[in-house]
Amino acid sequence: MSCSYSVSLVGPAPWGFRLQGGKDFCLPLTVSRVSDGGKAAKAKVSVGDLIVSINGVSTDGMTHLEAQNKIKASTDQLSLTLQKRRPDSTSGVLFFLPSSTLGKFQYQNLIVRRCLCCRRSK
Repeated sequence: MSCSYSVSLVGPAPWGFRLQGGKDFCLPLTVSRVSDGGKAAKAKVSVGDLIVSINGVSTDGMTHLEAQNKIKASTDQLSLTLQKRRPDSTSGVLFFLPSSTLGKFQYQNLIVRRCLCCRRSK
């Protein structure tokens, strides 16, 4: 279950949040951090919120860098449409596991889902 909402943040930057994900990561664009007292926090943006559009442009299929550049290009105002996600038993749990072949950490999901953009498991 999710609830969509829109916020309009008055510039200039900083906007008070960080994002993660994107088509290039086979993850939806989501808010990964909100700065206490920042513009995003004052607009009730929360960690984990899905970013549906940036300045009226859908983030569906948008890479991380494209989203970042769209946000950075906003000087006077940043308009976001977001979705709040309610925790439920089907959402899966993300955790880190060391990858013995790469020597780096990777996201692993308890519920395996196929990424349609790059055909790999997330």
